[in-house]
Amino acid sequence: MNKIDITSLEISQLQEILMSIGQKKFRAQQIFEWVNKKNINSFEQMTNLSLEFHKILNDKFFLPQTKILKKLICDDGTIKFLLQLHDGNIIEFVLMQYSYGNTVCVSTQVGCRMNCQFCASTTHGLKRNLSAGEIASQVYLANKIARISNIVLMGSGEPLDNYENVLKFIRIINSPFGINISQRHITLSTCGLVEKIYMLANENLQITLAVSLHAPNDSLRKKIMPIANKYSINDIIKICDFYFKKTRRRITFEYVLIKNFNDSPQNAIELANLINGRFHVNLIALNESNNFKKSSAQYEFQKILRAHNITVTFRKSLGSDINAACGQLKNSFLEGRL
Repeated sequence: MNKIDITSLEISQLQEILMSIGQKKFRAQQIFEWVNKKNINSFEQMTNLSLEFHKILNDKFFLPQTKILKKLICDDGTIKFLLQLHDGNIIEFVLMQYSYGNTVCVSTQVGCRMNCQFCASTTHGLKRNLSAGEIASQVYLANKIARISNIVLMGSGEPLDNYENVLKFIRIINSPFGINISQRHITLSTCGLVEKIYMLANENLQITLAVSLHAPNDSLRKKIMPIANKYSINDIIKICDFYFKKTRRRITFEYVLIKNFNDSPQNAIELANLINGRFHVNLIALNESNNFKKSSAQYEFQKILRAHNITVTFRKSLGSDINAACGQLKNSFLEGRL
C-alpha cells in the first residue's frame, strides 16, 4: 500500500481518511495542528496520541523529510535557503525581513518550464511539481527564524503550472488550525496562464495576483517570454479585468527593467496607455544574467507612469550579494560553484 503524504492534506481530507478507517473526526484537528502548527517530523512526537495510534499513522501516512543544505545571510538581513527534498531534488526559498514584517518567497516547482530569458530558474528545466506540503515546509522553516506575516509565491517555478497543489497549499497555510496566514497576505505571481487565471478567479480566494508583464507590447515580450507566443498582452489585460471584477482584489503588473530593451520613455508611455490606470505596476531591478543588463532608468520610468496616473512602486532589491534571485543559488550549487 502506498502511504499518503500527510503534510499535503487539507483538514477536510484528513477527516475523511481517518473516518474511513474507523477513527474519530476530531483526531484530524489534533494531527493537523501537530503537522502544520508544531511542525513535528515524526508521529511519535504527537504526545497526546496513544502508541497504538502512532502505529496506525505510520502504517497509513508518511512525513516527508527535508534538509537545509545551505543558508546564506545577506548584509541587509535577507536569508537564502537551499533545501533538499526527500527524493534528493533541490529547491530554494528566501526570507526577507522588513520593518513592517517578514516575508518568505517560496518555490512551487523544482525548476521551471516557462523559459523566461532573464530568469535563472529555468536553466535546468522542470524536474517536477512540489506537493502542497513541500511548499508549506518552506514557510514553516522560515517561520522558525522570524515570524512570517507575508508569503509570495515568486520563487522557482510557475505557480499556476502547479495549480492543484498551490491551491491546497493556500488552504493549508490559511487554516485556523495551522499557522493561519491571511489570504490577503499571500501574493501569487504568474507569467500569465490565462485559462488558469480564469479558474483562479472562480476559487473565491482573497489572495493578491501579480502578473509578470515585463514588456509593453507583444513584439518585445515574445523576445524574453515564450509564453507570449500563446497568450497576447490583450488576452492578459482581458483576463485581469475579469479577475478584478470577480474578486475585487487589486492586480499588480510586474515589470523588470532591462537596459536598452524595455526601459525607454517610449516604453513607459506605451505601458501607461496599455494599463490606462486600471492596475498597479511594480518595477523590478534586474538580477543580471545572460546578455541582459540592469537598467538605470527606473526613476525616469516611474516618473512617466505617475504622470499618466499609474500607481507604481519600485521593488527594493534585497539579497543581491547572496544570489537571492530565483534559481541563482541552486544553479551555483548544482554547477559546483558553492
